Amino acid sequence: MPRKSVTPVSPTALVADLNNVHVRLSSRAGQVHILRGVNLQIGAGEQIGLVGPSGSGKSTLMMIMAGLERATSGGVIMAGHDFSKLSEDGLADFRRDQLGIVFQSFHLVPTMTALENVALPLELAHDPDAFEKATQILGEVGLLERLDHYPVQLSGGEQQRVALARALVASPPILLADEPTGNLDQNTGHQIMDLIFGLTKARGTTVFLITHDVELAQRCQRVMHMRDGILDE
Repeated sequence: MPRKSVTPVSPTALVADLNNVHVRLSSRAGQVHILRGVNLQIGAGEQIGLVGPSGSGKSTLMMIMAGLERATSGGVIMAGHDFSKLSEDGLADFRRDQLGIVFQSFHLVPTMTALENVALPLELAHDPDAFEKATQILGEVGLLERLDHYPVQLSGGEQQRVALARALVASPPILLADEPTGNLDQNTGHQIMDLIFGLTKARGTTVFLITHDVELAQRCQRVMHMRDGILDE
């Protein structure tokens, strides 16, 4: 039996509502406090840039927002869904229906072509138009001539374009991007960010961008800073 889809977010609702979120992990040296009482509210269509030094908790926060890690305490509500009430299958459904995620490493399937990589999330959702939609968005990122190329045959910038196309092919209301230009040269990185902002603006997508580049973060509507697990705007 197919799993029930997660209800789409209301245009007027908060896309993210995190209240007093803590993440603590045990280690041989004792307990490590990674997130310290994070409060974060993001409205539909907002663009948020998050900056901070390595190890400050930025990526952990994104993993919490994606339901890939669980908060030790505090409330996490994304797109109107309380993560504390969702099972692992429910969280997987949430990611399938609500999220696009772009990482610094492209995470493409090496044995699949660009077209197959982008169509994959739609195929998993049993979308009969998976390859047609994948072709369309690969055209939007300028890769129509690379449909049948495998990741090893693509440059770093082209691989990130494929990863971005895969993240947005299902038109998710939320895009999480963790250092999406970190493995690219400056010029290619600017091209990727132009694509991210252009494609998400056209779709009304909410963007949560993690970056070390303050100038890049300032392209967003709001800039936040994280240090030692504490979030400040």
